[in-house]
Amino acid sequence: MVLEVVEVSVWKSSMEKNLGTSKEQPIFTTRAHVFQIDPSTKKNWVPASKQAVTVSYFYDVTRNSYRIISVDGAKVIINSTITPNMTFTKTSQKFGQWADSRANTVFGLGFSSEQQLTKFAEKFQEVKEAARLARDKSQEKIETSSNHSQASSINGTDDEKASCAGPANTHLKSENDKLKIALTQSAANVKKWEIELQTLRESNARLTTALQDSAASVEQWKRQFTLCRDENDRLRNKIDELEEQCSEINREKEKNTQLKRRIEELELELREKETELIDLRKQSEIIPQLMSECEYVSEKLETAERDNQNLEDKVRSLKTDIEESRYRQRHLKVELKSFLEVLDGKIDDLHDFRRGLSKLGADN
Repeated sequence: MVLEVVEVSVWKSSMEKNLGTSKEQPIFTTRAHVFQIDPSTKKNWVPASKQAVTVSYFYDVTRNSYRIISVDGAKVIINSTITPNMTFTKTSQKFGQWADSRANTVFGLGFSSEQQLTKFAEKFQEVKEAARLARDKSQEKIETSSNHSQASSINGTDDEKASCAGPANTHLKSENDKLKIALTQSAANVKKWEIELQTLRESNARLTTALQDSAASVEQWKRQFTLCRDENDRLRNKIDELEEQCSEINREKEKNTQLKRRIEELELELREKETELIDLRKQSEIIPQLMSECEYVSEKLETAERDNQNLEDKVRSLKTDIEESRYRQRHLKVELKSFLEVLDGKIDDLHDFRRGLSKLGADN
């Protein structure tokens, strides 16, 4: 916005230098893309400006005339004097054109909105009507002066000519006073534009400094973002390692499940052996005559007891393995919980950093 106002001020200075606008005053200003009709085809539009430029209506106090003027840098791309015969035509919602017979071309303006086009067209019609009134008034003055001159040459005396010259001098003095007032007003406007230009230059310098500070802050945020991204990558690798450890824990759990099933099978087998042992003992008490068989049964019982002892040893070994597996599992859970707490803290820091970046982007 500041650059645009500075551009307008510089444009006004260039206008005064190139076109002599000390006797002209801008009465309406807008921005549009300027086009001219292709002189060879009379159909295609040729852009006269690379971007939207300032287009203004100017009123010439001394000549009582109106012009549309636009300058792109130091180049005058529109200098069209408005006559009552001109017509401004809207060819689309954002584009309008008019023909200038003196410049032997057709000018086209492309606006950013339909409202700007409507305002420009209304001002064109208003200025056109003012130009018509000025022409009619000028013709009346010429006819009156001609008739008065003829009457003076036929019937007037030297005294009468002197008396007629008095109103003419009064009229010239009045016009001269008007020109002086317009010149004073123009000088005041130039002084005001110079003050505005200096203020805008200072604002532009402050904005440039703020922009440089903002760029330095952005670089600092970028470095912090790089550090956080590296930390995030390290945490991701740590997560992958913990996931691998979790997979090992799951495998240990599956192995423990298999061991539990094996223990249950061994316990069932042990109960069957105990039942068989009880039956054998009952048989040894009930049938004393079967001592030989009892000895055999005793040997079998001893064998079963040894087997039972072996099975109990295996059960104790399996229980020990289960307890060690559970201890490792609890230890891994504690480490995983501690890591997740650290990870949550880092994620919160990343969220705070992202909000800072969003706030910085909104401020810019």
